Amino acid sequence: MTDDGTQLGVMPTHQALQTAEEQGLDLVEVAPNARPPVCKIMDYGKYQYQQKKQQQLARKKQTTIQLKEIKFRPKTDDHDLETKVRHIRRFIDEGNRCKVSIFFRGREMAHKDRGYALLQRVTELVKDIAKVEQAPRSEGRSMHLLLTPLPKTK
Repeated sequence: MTDDGTQLGVMPTHQALQTAEEQGLDLVEVAPNARPPVCKIMDYGKYQYQQKKQQQLARKKQTTIQLKEIKFRPKTDDHDLETKVRHIRRFIDEGNRCKVSIFFRGREMAHKDRGYALLQRVTELVKDIAKVEQAPRSEGRSMHLLLTPLPKTK
């Protein structure tokens, strides 16, 4: 096959190399496992350059999703809760996942139900833009919940 896409058919290797040299191009083996092996006459340097550019463009267009974390305490007041929920909404709108954590100190461990209630309240406040990926669970002196953005509808 030539660089412009026309097929030359089955030919011996030496003849294919000679044809490529006459055109000032390279003979590149495309499918070595096929019978007979498939080769293409092309400018290999130009081909490598185009592949590199395509990879750069693909890397440029990909988006990275970050995990943002918002920390609460069981005694977090209403106004502080609203402020932190606004931050959660901003993170979710940007397309990031958000980890909501509650940290307990000292005797607060006896009131884990307050922490669970706080996480449920946060979930209710953001249910229009986020879904719970990981239900509230307790680990040592902390409790965590993971929120992800809802799929966009057009």
